[in-house]
Amino acid sequence: MTDNYISSPHNPKIKHLLQLQQKSSLRRSEGLFVVEGRREISRLISSGFEIDSLFYCPSILGAGQGAEIALSFPPRSRCFELSPEVYNKVAYREGTEGVIAEVKTRNLTLEDLPAKEDALYVVLESVEKPGNLGAVLRSADASGADAVIVCDPLTDIWNPNLIRNSTGAIFSVPCVACSSQECIDFLKARGVRILTAQLQDSELYYDTDMRPATAIVMGTEATGLTEIWRKAADAHIRIPMLGLLDSLNVSVSAAILLYEAVRQRNG
Repeated sequence: MTDNYISSPHNPKIKHLLQLQQKSSLRRSEGLFVVEGRREISRLISSGFEIDSLFYCPSILGAGQGAEIALSFPPRSRCFELSPEVYNKVAYREGTEGVIAEVKTRNLTLEDLPAKEDALYVVLESVEKPGNLGAVLRSADASGADAVIVCDPLTDIWNPNLIRNSTGAIFSVPCVACSSQECIDFLKARGVRILTAQLQDSELYYDTDMRPATAIVMGTEATGLTEIWRKAADAHIRIPMLGLLDSLNVSVSAAILLYEAVRQRNG
């Protein structure tokens, strides 16, 4: 048992950890977010994110691993051992792995994105569900996209459900939040082709050239894209729908369109 052992769920640090999980306003004001799991924590460290506080439960981690984590974490005073009861209170997903961290946010801007002649961006307008955004980030990582840009966001990019669904891709893929107009101005200034995914007045996605610098823009399943994006587009593209339904989940659509860009660029 370490000097920083916590056995009470009423401990102020535990209350703070739970509030960070639940309140986006607190995450914004303190510049902290919560990450759970060895894989995700390993990925954020390798991507240069900084851990503020680390909490672990040796009986869940396995013999010896709790001590190993405590010894490897530089600010030992910010490393806390939790009883199983307390850890189960703060764990927010099934199949928990015994380690959870408070991490310092990294809020990127559009100007932080590197200029590339063949840049590939995913742009999401007014995405609501953190799970969808997390899944899009996962596809963006797998396809080698340069960034995910979230315009007029309705969800917090540091939401625990987003991080979980991205399986850590939020740490490897630059993710920027901004307004639609800011994004359009940025893309136009850099000469990036804007391809909007929409049913109306559109051509099949595989007939559209995605080899130059490209932004694939998608809206919500319920309402699609707003007029500002339709007018700014260089081309309108669609995925053929051969059944009764007229749309796919936004994360599925993103994966299809991203891999078409990969096919064209590597074919």
